[in-house]
Amino acid sequence: MEIIYWTLIILLFIIAFAGLVFPIIPSVLFLLGGFILYGILFSFEPFNWLFWTIQVLFVLLLFGADYVANMIGVKKYGGSKAGVWGSTIGLLAGPFVIPVLGILIGPFLGAVIAELAVNKTSFNDALKIGFGSVIGFVSSAAAKAVIQGVMITYFLIVVL
Repeated sequence: MEIIYWTLIILLFIIAFAGLVFPIIPSVLFLLGGFILYGILFSFEPFNWLFWTIQVLFVLLLFGADYVANMIGVKKYGGSKAGVWGSTIGLLAGPFVIPVLGILIGPFLGAVIAELAVNKTSFNDALKIGFGSVIGFVSSAAAKAVIQGVMITYFLIVVL
């Protein structure tokens, strides 16, 4: 039975990492779900207040990394709040409209369209801002992958 339990927990962690590529998947919920499932199936005893405090701080860091990396990517290339919002909307819609490549094309097009429509930015500047949004997304995904890896490593140190 223990193998089945660990398989379920690992599956939740894998889904959390899939959320890095498909932002519609709430990675944080699947990570926390893995921790809680461990508690239900094995024991909550290893999870003291320090464990939960550290994990909550990492969750806040995950949310911050997502927003900050996207904002920096767009702002560094001259984008505005409209570019950030367009990029975010494109990031969520892109994978549904254009499977596979939509994860990169969505934020790019979202930022470009928002900058052209809202701020009347020149086409070349809008393209640069769109490129910045893709850089921001990739940076965010890399940062979140590291944070999620640290969260899981800490979990394993505590429970094993």
